[in-house]
Amino acid sequence: MEKITIDALLSFGDYQWRVLDIQNNSALIITECIIEQRPYHDVYKDITWAECALRKYLNGKFYDSFNKTDQSRIITVLNKNLDNQWYGSPGGADTKDNIFLLSLEEVCTYFGDSRSNLYNRGKNQRYWFERKDKNNDKRIARLQGKEGSWWWWLRSPGRVNVKAVYIFGTDGNIGIQGNNVLKGNISDGRCTGGVRPALWLKL
Repeated sequence: MEKITIDALLSFGDYQWRVLDIQNNSALIITECIIEQRPYHDVYKDITWAECALRKYLNGKFYDSFNKTDQSRIITVLNKNLDNQWYGSPGGADTKDNIFLLSLEEVCTYFGDSRSNLYNRGKNQRYWFERKDKNNDKRIARLQGKEGSWWWWLRSPGRVNVKAVYIFGTDGNIGIQGNNVLKGNISDGRCTGGVRPALWLKL
């Protein structure tokens, strides 16, 4: 097997994945493209990652779409689900996941280090993480099979728990206030939230 390095692309299952981290002969990977569009939850209500419909789908039907050999390489991990750093909305219980979405903290770590902006909120920052963050363009992703970029979900709660944090489609900025869990951007009329699954893979 060729040597896998951080930021490399690799094929696994039916998708291309970007390597975000390597530890102890395992790699944290995320799909290079947004693979589909789904709501975060199937009811408009306060929700956290632990109970949301998108987590159930990723660890159920989506995980089951991998063959047994590939499933044996997917590592079950304990994910910490922290409260929203700016608004204090609860992140909920820690979860054991095979497949997951990145958290706010993880996306600020693995797409260039933007943690200082996260932990030191600017006085004029209300809804957006940081419009001038030098790492914004690293978070832009396109919808698989389509032209152009699109927005995608993180697992972290937004300003309130009927919202979840997301990555804005056109510039990779972090919508730390969040989009509505059922309809996403209300003006869409339906949820068009992008899904970029992540997982830890045995190398």
